[in-house]
Amino acid sequence: MQYENRTVKGDDSAITLSHVTKHFEGFCLQDVSFTLPKGCVLGLIGENGAGKSTVIHLLMNALQRDSGTITVLGMNNEDGGFSELKEEIGVVLDEANFPSVINVKDVNKIMKNTYRRWDSETFFSYIAKFDLPQHKAFKSFSRGMKMKLAIAVALSHDPKLLVLDEATGGLDPIVRDEILDIFYDFTRDPQHSILVSSHILSDLEKLCDYIAFIHKGKLLFCSEKDALLETYGILRCTSAQFADVPKEAVYGVRRSQYGVDCLLKRALVNEAFSLEKASIEDIMLYMVKGETRC
Repeated sequence: MQYENRTVKGDDSAITLSHVTKHFEGFCLQDVSFTLPKGCVLGLIGENGAGKSTVIHLLMNALQRDSGTITVLGMNNEDGGFSELKEEIGVVLDEANFPSVINVKDVNKIMKNTYRRWDSETFFSYIAKFDLPQHKAFKSFSRGMKMKLAIAVALSHDPKLLVLDEATGGLDPIVRDEILDIFYDFTRDPQHSILVSSHILSDLEKLCDYIAFIHKGKLLFCSEKDALLETYGILRCTSAQFADVPKEAVYGVRRSQYGVDCLLKRALVNEAFSLEKASIEDIMLYMVKGETRC
């Protein structure tokens, strides 16, 4: 498995991680490097515990890295001015945390005193769009309602970067689709960028320009999504037919009583092999759960 990443110079980068490592007891995020160009969306994928949330917490300087460098919107995130730069970053974590007794109107008052560029009109337009009650206490919100409120807050202080950790979790497909459209519109501005982790890989396939796959603390690849989908294909064949597949083309194998399914690199097999399209989910599952051909 190869690491691929476009080289991005200085001002063209919204986020750059370079050889970032963080040790915990029983887990290590190992030597992670990737770049998110401005105006683009990068999706972080990987199973639970792979290190996606660790990357996000390191990015926001909520955790101290052991080594490596992290640059966000042109600034090293350990610099003293990074706390002010957070004005430019809209963050939605996998759990929306507001005081349990406050309501939407209270959130607006608090945020007006938190962000210099807070826009109440924008905030309430999202509240209406998401059909959220203005007087109901936060503690009585469903998970989906809490996430919609967090997204409304993230988008209402004129951010240049959105950092989203499972931001569409708990939302029904119709609302998720509406929010994906909002995120897509956000990045029409070439100065706006999004880093998003999600277990809903179909959402990332619709939204993202780049995909970074983290497995057990290691970055297996970071690639342009379209190039990634063109690189791999799935072959369904018999065991006898599989014997003719070049070893170097195989990136994962799943066997059953009906035959062999395998993830192949298209460039390493000839046209005699009829390959099906591989989704982002297929690529992830075959690389993690599939056998490695000996």
